[in-house]
Amino acid sequence: MSKCPDARDCLRDLVVPAMEQIVDKVNFTLSFIGSVDKNDSIHCMHGPSECLGDMLSLCAINLYPTDPVRYLGFSNCLISSYTKIPSRELVEPCSLEHGIAFENLNGCVSEEGKGLDLLMNSVERSQAVGVKRSCTVRVNDKTWCVRDGGEWKDCPGGSNTKNLVEEVERLYEE
Repeated sequence: MSKCPDARDCLRDLVVPAMEQIVDKVNFTLSFIGSVDKNDSIHCMHGPSECLGDMLSLCAINLYPTDPVRYLGFSNCLISSYTKIPSRELVEPCSLEHGIAFENLNGCVSEEGKGLDLLMNSVERSQAVGVKRSCTVRVNDKTWCVRDGGEWKDCPGGSNTKNLVEEVERLYEE
C-alpha cells in the first residue's frame, strides 16, 4: 500500500483529514494488503520496497499505538513521495517531522522478525475481512468506500471527508 497512488490519494484526501476531526470517536486500524506464499513469504503488489514502506508505517503504529495522528502523519508523509520509499532521504525527514525517532523505526524494521511479523499480521487481518484493494475504508466492520484505479468506487455514503465524518459521528451517537 505504501507505494500505491490510490492509497496516497485516500490517505491524503480522505483518511487523514477525517481523522483530524474524529480521532477521539474511532478505533482506527491501518492495515495493508499483500499475499503470502506457501513458504510464508509476504509479497506486496508494488514489490519488496513497498513491503519495507508498509513495515515502516506499521513500526510507527507499534511505537505510538495510541497516537493515530502521529503515525498517520508519518505514513502520509511517506506515501506522498512513494517513489522514494524506502530511502533514508525520505524516511528520516518524515520521522523527524512527526516526532518519531528514526533509530527506533529502523530498529523495528530490521529487528529479527519484528517488522515482518507486523506486516504478516496486517496482511492476514486484511485477508480475514476480505479486503483486496488499496485503499478500502471500512466503518463499523463494513466496507464504506474503495479507492481503486484513480477513482472512488462502492461509496453509497459518499467519498469525501465530510461524508466520512458525518457517518462516524452518526454511529458514535447511536
